[in-house]
Amino acid sequence: MHEATRYILDHADELRAEADPSDELGRITDRTVEILRASGGMKLLQAKDSGGHEAHPNDFMDWVMAVGTNHPSAGWIAGVVGIHPWEIAIADPRLQKEVYGDDPETWIASPYAPFGRAKPVDGGYLFTGQWPYSTGTDHSDWVILGGMVTDDEGKPVMPPDIRHFVLPREDYDIVEDSWNVMGLSGTGSKDVRMDDAFVPDHRVLDGILVRDNTYSDRWRPGAPLYAMRFGVMFPFAISAGTFGIARGAVRAAWDHIQARVSSQGSVSKADPFVLAALARAESDVEASISHVQSIIARFYDTVAGGGDITVKDRLRFRVDQVRATDRAIEAVNELYRLMGSSSIQKGSPLERYWRDLQVASTHVCNSREPCYVAWGLDAFGGEIPPSAQY
Repeated sequence: MHEATRYILDHADELRAEADPSDELGRITDRTVEILRASGGMKLLQAKDSGGHEAHPNDFMDWVMAVGTNHPSAGWIAGVVGIHPWEIAIADPRLQKEVYGDDPETWIASPYAPFGRAKPVDGGYLFTGQWPYSTGTDHSDWVILGGMVTDDEGKPVMPPDIRHFVLPREDYDIVEDSWNVMGLSGTGSKDVRMDDAFVPDHRVLDGILVRDNTYSDRWRPGAPLYAMRFGVMFPFAISAGTFGIARGAVRAAWDHIQARVSSQGSVSKADPFVLAALARAESDVEASISHVQSIIARFYDTVAGGGDITVKDRLRFRVDQVRATDRAIEAVNELYRLMGSSSIQKGSPLERYWRDLQVASTHVCNSREPCYVAWGLDAFGGEIPPSAQY
């Protein structure tokens, strides 16, 4: 077990106590931030020469799940914000130094949806746009944003030229009161925006070159962690956040069942239907976690040995990854149908875990049908849709 995960387990009770206050604030509490920082988990995928651990991806997944099991919103932030050091590690060294040179503890938010418009100018781009869902943005000093390069008239060039633009906190605004949701309220995933912010060339990454490992091979040759492919690592991080919540949901159900007696006098811990649902949920959640971690371990061994994660490998991983998260979510939902009316009361851990899990299920990286279709088309000789993420 990595020391980052051990720290979270040692502070689990304290972290759990911060979950409700974080929801009420609409962002994680300052104490939650202190615990996450002290654990060192946000640096698990950060390069060693930037002050990070450069750890195995499954160490990162274990840490994210440990956080999310106790504090769902914090676990979601751990997965989303914690994956960004992976991309910064393959960026221009000038950017790596700007982000981490003065403070290796720096957090970076996102999102990657290409809502921005970038007009080329001498030395970089003038960048304009507004993005929803910037998870953990209140506590982040930088942000990675998706955008399209435009012509002089501001129209996206064709074919689309999609880039990742990295900006410091002083170059964009956080839109307050833009995060009003049914679950994962504590993530503070607010909108961010800017108008004609200048982004120098060295803070811009070509989306294609990120995905095809050009940057990894250029800046991190021979480093297996950074050969793991963007199309694998980012969905993997979202799965980690989802699994953490699912584990917490099952644990909350255990506690509920231990004490519950139904209005008809049925003792839940002796109810065969409840026990069967609990057994299925526990097994399916843990099997889903093991499934994803076994694939990641195999991929890591492959790249560490000088091999590559092929297109077919990645398409299959996306199928298995979304099926695994879906299996875990479905199992929890079936279990919660038997938890009784007391489980829907606000203030019940069951109610919060269920809401948070439903919101986690809506993330694009947990969207199953596009992954199934892309894999199937490729398997039968068709063309992979350009919108496929792999």
